[in-house]
Amino acid sequence: MTNSTASGEQPAGAKRVAVATDGRSVAAHFGRCEAYTLADVIDGQIQSTQVIPNPGHEPGRLPRMLASLGVHYVLAGGMGMRAEALFAEAGITSIAGVQGPVSGVLNDFAAGRLTAGQSLCEHEEQGRGGRSRRDCEDQT
Repeated sequence: MTNSTASGEQPAGAKRVAVATDGRSVAAHFGRCEAYTLADVIDGQIQSTQVIPNPGHEPGRLPRMLASLGVHYVLAGGMGMRAEALFAEAGITSIAGVQGPVSGVLNDFAAGRLTAGQSLCEHEEQGRGGRSRRDCEDQT
């Protein structure tokens, strides 16, 4: 496996996957992570990886950016339905409910055995009358 620079170019036949990353783990929220780990997968093998910093969170920005880098799949602990719709519009398949070390998740994805669960994306916010829970619908 090699490291490469962030660009839309990828090996022929590769599936490019982006994993929302905090440290060495899959981030609970794709838009608020520290970085994205990009990997090119060919025939069940990870050919190259690269880590790119999160450029900041604003509605619609991340799906456009990842599409411009040739990403086919985005993996995260959680994301809202709006984010999933924006990724789908950009031709990117989103997979939420993913947990664990990024390296293990990438290996499972490459081998076709990735198990996703329920989206983990919930935020606590201060609302009238105290704290309330809300999901990530407006967090794209």
